[in-house]
Amino acid sequence: MKSNIEYSFSQKRIIYSNLLLMFRQMRPKQWTKNILLYAAMVFSIDSLKFSMFWQSTLGFILFCIVSSCVYILNDYLDINADKNHPIKKHRPMASGLLNSKLAISVGIFLFLSSMIIAFLYNLKFAIILIIYFLINVAYSTFLKHVVILDVMLVASGFVLRAFGGGIIINVIITPWFLICTMLISLFLAISKRRHEFIMSKESNTSHRKVLQFYNLSLLDQMNSIVTTATIISYSLFTFTSGRTIHLMWTIPFVLYGIFRYLYLIHVEGKGGSPDKLLFEDKHILITVFLYSILVMIILKYF
Repeated sequence: MKSNIEYSFSQKRIIYSNLLLMFRQMRPKQWTKNILLYAAMVFSIDSLKFSMFWQSTLGFILFCIVSSCVYILNDYLDINADKNHPIKKHRPMASGLLNSKLAISVGIFLFLSSMIIAFLYNLKFAIILIIYFLINVAYSTFLKHVVILDVMLVASGFVLRAFGGGIIINVIITPWFLICTMLISLFLAISKRRHEFIMSKESNTSHRKVLQFYNLSLLDQMNSIVTTATIISYSLFTFTSGRTIHLMWTIPFVLYGIFRYLYLIHVEGKGGSPDKLLFEDKHILITVFLYSILVMIILKYF
C-alpha cells in the first residue's frame, strides 16, 4: 500500500515537473510581443466598443499559443546550437530536462486547437495566424541563415500582429501605421543582431551562422536608415492618417523612445532581448505609458 502511494506521488511529481517545463518552453515572457494586437483598439478609441476588448484578448491568446508553437519548433531544431549558447543552454529542451518528442507533440496539439478556434471565429485572422506560422517555420529551418532577410522576417511578425489586431476587431489599419510598425520592428531586430554580433566577437563564439555575414558598420548603417525612416514615417502618419492633426503632439514621445533605446544600445551595451529591455527600462516604460494615454485623449476628445 505504502509503495503504491509513493509511486503515485512520484508520478504526480513527474507530471507537474513536465507541465512546468512545458510552460517554460512556451516562453511566456515572449508573449509581451503580442500586446501589439491591442494597438488597433487604442487607435480606435473614438469608436471603441466593449466587445473589442474581448476580441483583441482572444486574438492575443491565439497569437501567444501559435508563437509558443513556433518557439517549441525553433528550440527543437536548434537544440545543438543552443547548447553552446551561454543563456539558451538552460532552456528545457537544450538542457535535456524536457523530452523533445513530448514538447513537439504538445506543440502540434496546441497549434491545431488554436487554428480550429481561429477558423471558427474569424477566417481572415486565422489566415494571418497561418501566414505568421509558415513564415516562422521557414525562418527557423533555413531563412534565418540568409543575411538581411533574417531581420526582415523577424520584423514581419510584428506587422502581422498589428494587422491581425485590426482584423479581429474589424477596423481598417492605415498603410502608414503598418509601415511604422515594420520600421520600428526592423530597428529592434537589427539592434538585437548588433548585440549578438558584439557578443560573438567578445566571446569568439557564435550560435548564429548568419552573424559571419554581418559587421558592425553595416548594422549601424542599417539602424541609422531605419530610425530616420521611422521618425519620418510616423510624423507623416500623424498628419495624413485621416485622423486629427493633434496626433503630432505624440511625435516627441516617439523621438525620445527611439533615442533612449539607441542610448541603451550604444552606451550601456544592451539590446540582446528587446522584449525584456522594453519592459525593464523605466524611461521607456513611462514614455510608452504617456504616449498611449496621450493618443487616447487626442483621438477621443480632439
